[in-house]
Amino acid sequence: MAISGIYVGLLLVGLLPIVLFGTDPAGAFTMLGVVLGLWALLGALDWFLAAAPRRTAIERDLPERARLGETITSTVLLTNLGGRGMNAVVRDAWEPSAGAPRLRQKVSIPAGERRAVSTPLKPWRRGDRRSEFVVIRSWGPLRLAARQATLKAPGRVRVLPPFNSRRHLPSRIARLRELDGQTTLQVRGQGTEFDSLRDYVRGDDVRSIDWRATARRQELVVRTWRPERDRRVIIVIDTGRTAAARIEDETRIDTAIESALLLSALATRAGDRVDLIAYDQRVRARVQGFTGSTLLSRITDAMADVEPELLEMDWQSLPRLVREVTTQRSLVVLLTTADNVGAARELLQTLPSVTHDHLVMVASVTDPDTARLTEQLGDRDEVLRAAAAERALLDAQQVRRAMTRLGADTVTATPYDLPPRVADRYLELKKAGRL
Repeated sequence: MAISGIYVGLLLVGLLPIVLFGTDPAGAFTMLGVVLGLWALLGALDWFLAAAPRRTAIERDLPERARLGETITSTVLLTNLGGRGMNAVVRDAWEPSAGAPRLRQKVSIPAGERRAVSTPLKPWRRGDRRSEFVVIRSWGPLRLAARQATLKAPGRVRVLPPFNSRRHLPSRIARLRELDGQTTLQVRGQGTEFDSLRDYVRGDDVRSIDWRATARRQELVVRTWRPERDRRVIIVIDTGRTAAARIEDETRIDTAIESALLLSALATRAGDRVDLIAYDQRVRARVQGFTGSTLLSRITDAMADVEPELLEMDWQSLPRLVREVTTQRSLVVLLTTADNVGAARELLQTLPSVTHDHLVMVASVTDPDTARLTEQLGDRDEVLRAAAAERALLDAQQVRRAMTRLGADTVTATPYDLPPRVADRYLELKKAGRL
């Protein structure tokens, strides 16, 4: 049972004459009892006349999926199965991360009819966002007292990664077409897969001359090449504890997911096969054997509810993970944190066993605040912070140099710049014929 502010106000008004004019204590207590009894009876009558909220059938109209930051609508359909009209206040109890405002919506449902109550949602976390209950408060005709019930009405929407880096895809696809010779802008250079024959031009590498075709045509003919297609790209996302660190307005793992989505979209356009593994000490998500738009939808769905674990990344298992995917030479992209020797020690020990058989790219996020701190030298505290920031930058640089010596390519950038930087490095490898 719930009572309204009107009921409390009327009760205080009824007690006011007793407080002001009651001189006889016995008479005042008697009058107080009469007033309280009268108002209790009135409230009980109003509560009795209220429609029973438990005699309400509930259905949900809710999209199954939504992008992070996208606004969607959750609609609850309420059917009054009772014999009285219902004047109710309804609240759809979503968890806070679903981004639902704390709305208490008034609705009037005649007997036997159905009404819709809509709640806007703007989720601010990936994963499954849920609502388990709908709270209905049914008021009596005098709006003094209400019946209240919490009814089970489970609802779920899967919030997918936003893929904001999609805006970088058209320009990278255009560059990819330039490499493949599919646009009017031709890029000369050696690839790894035979494309066509053309006439010799001064400056061409003599090693590209096709002597058999030259003999047939009686003029110099050279082979042209393009980057080999149908290669393999294996993306490994570190879901250990360092992936939970927030830089600017997103976590490291969110930046890794954006980078993986952009690279996957580009690589599948290039005809390469992409496999993704999210791992810390066990596999959190795995996507294999898909191409095109199906690949992206599988990755977004698989990574939707993957969150960092408070565990150290088990880099010793990396060679095994790669072997489970393929034994052929591939591009292995590690999306992780590599900014200090302590955190990267196990990775540095494992890298040689992977770079021996594969081309390895290590991509990590840098914090722009660290670089800004090195420029602030106003007082003693700022100087100390600047020294610590400079030490952190030197440690990160040392780790990158060590990885380069071990045969890995390194890519570092701020959260918004890392996805396009990874895509650009992939195109550079294609252009150089290394992939």
